[in-house]
Amino acid sequence: MSATDTDSDVYKTLLESTKAIPWRIDWKSMTFSYIGPQIEGLLGWKQDSWVSVNDWVERMHPDDRDYVVEFCVSQSRAGVDHEADYRALTHTGDYVWIRDVVHVVRRDGEVEALVGFMFDISERKKTEEHLIRLQKQLEEYSFQDGLTGIANRRMFDTVLEREWGNAQRTGLPLSLIIMDIDYFKQYNDHYGHIKGDECLRQVAQTLSQAANRPRDFIARIGGEEFIWLLPESDAESARRVANKCLHLIRQQHIDHGFSAVSPLLSLSLGVGTTTAALQATAMEFVEQVDKLLYKAKRNGRMRAEFADFRG
Repeated sequence: MSATDTDSDVYKTLLESTKAIPWRIDWKSMTFSYIGPQIEGLLGWKQDSWVSVNDWVERMHPDDRDYVVEFCVSQSRAGVDHEADYRALTHTGDYVWIRDVVHVVRRDGEVEALVGFMFDISERKKTEEHLIRLQKQLEEYSFQDGLTGIANRRMFDTVLEREWGNAQRTGLPLSLIIMDIDYFKQYNDHYGHIKGDECLRQVAQTLSQAANRPRDFIARIGGEEFIWLLPESDAESARRVANKCLHLIRQQHIDHGFSAVSPLLSLSLGVGTTTAALQATAMEFVEQVDKLLYKAKRNGRMRAEFADFRG
């Protein structure tokens, strides 16, 4: 046995003792000239069943197949080393996440072969997916009012910016309702903060029922202050939502023995509609509607004040 044969045997032993699965594809024939025996331990397919590139393609998740094959072929033709992640089908019908690390072998400027390693990255993918879920939860929490479960001020600011831009582009009306629970400080002082928190949750849940369309948006923006954003809603539509809010809260019959206007919990509302002129800002509109809310309070509370700022 020559030294070259001995070296080849050593390299083969080393390759086949690793968890990474070595392989080689002849570019011209698109066939496997070699694949490590570890493949059977990972996917269950026998080593000699990997004959052509089609065996690799057919043992790939259908959702991954088109993109991965197109990417690998284009990169290989260009002579560019690359990596690809995909789900590989096991002999039992399950899927394992694989990362293929590919090196393109060229001779005289032409692609001769592809050599590489397959790595089992299933555990890494599980960790990544878990982190993505955690990140999504954190994002949801950061935009959610912790007490009531509806959107918070931060989310409202984000949605307002988006809908204001839409209104400016389309010229369609945008309506806003800002509402306050009447004499909520007195409610908290006399019934206690635990009861006050229960009240806020009940009010948030009740107000959420006033939504008419998917883009109608409600948030809690302060202690006892809530806000409705109504895209593509004219003044009459906003009036209906406001009256529905008042009606739904009255229907709850929440006792408030320390209110100066009613024995039951009540709301004051400012309701405004605009067309989002290009020279105007969203915050100017919010301030206009906020003034309507304070007008409702000055005029006796348990009521709504309306204004159409268009034209």
